[in-house]
Amino acid sequence: MTTQRLEPGSLAPAFTLPDQDERAVTLKDLRGGPVILFFYPAAMTPGCTKEACDFRDSLAPLQAAGYTVLGISPDEPEKLRRFRERDGLTYDLLSDPDHKVLEKYAAWGEKVNYGKTYLGVIRSTIVIDAKGRITHALYNVRATGHVARVRSLLGV
Repeated sequence: MTTQRLEPGSLAPAFTLPDQDERAVTLKDLRGGPVILFFYPAAMTPGCTKEACDFRDSLAPLQAAGYTVLGISPDEPEKLRRFRERDGLTYDLLSDPDHKVLEKYAAWGEKVNYGKTYLGVIRSTIVIDAKGRITHALYNVRATGHVARVRSLLGV
């Protein structure tokens, strides 16, 4: 199962997902300002913690430039709440346990680990402009050093 990757210039797929406190977050409600969505496999794992903390540590300049940062994973809200508290994450984490949004954003697909093929989260970051159009679609990114690359792309 391979979903077509999103391309810059295309309209970002609409979604509504619960955050770590089970409040609904809708992409449409964020129009008017740019959004960074980062898709990660699992809360509280080493790589995902590194990436999430890098976004936390870069949040002030990103927010100063107008960006809203949201992390999306298949984890349930309760686990996201614990992750957020444990690591002092200061942005919302969204829960997509049935991976409908992950699939819409082509961040769910075949992966290979130790020779085994399975379906899972493809670590990805999508940047959306104030009008809801994709400006950057980065797939198969590394947890380490990725946020610095995003900031460089955005000039932040």
